[in-house]
Amino acid sequence: MKQNTISDRKDYSRIIDHPHFQSKKRPRMTMMQRAAQFAPFAALTGYTEAVNETERVTDDKRLLAEDAMTDIDRTLRYAMLSHKPVSITYYIPDPGKPGGSYVTATGCIHQVDMLEDVVILDDGSVILLYNITDAEIMDDAPDPIS
Repeated sequence: MKQNTISDRKDYSRIIDHPHFQSKKRPRMTMMQRAAQFAPFAALTGYTEAVNETERVTDDKRLLAEDAMTDIDRTLRYAMLSHKPVSITYYIPDPGKPGGSYVTATGCIHQVDMLEDVVILDDGSVILLYNITDAEIMDDAPDPIS
């Protein structure tokens, strides 16, 4: 058996003048197509979305004292009877992770549905009663019920 030496491995003289192979079945790729083969790719599908979801901050739901719930009930009743606009802050649970966020809606109360435990504003917004954390009448008139 013949042993290859370093000089034998570096000697390309027998193949240097051969023509470059061209496939008869496939067309030659452009430089852009060849470069695209080596472009970075997402090895872990969904990883970026998972990191973004983890970074997203949610709030814990605050528990209200009995007197705070009574104040909210009084404010909502007054706003509905007087047809005055009210600002309602309520909690929306996050569907993707524990916690949620607080949103404030403003408008006149169209209906309070006690069977469904919801407040419906004139613009169609539906707010669950047990998620309401604050309610304020929007004008500066004193509250006559207090």
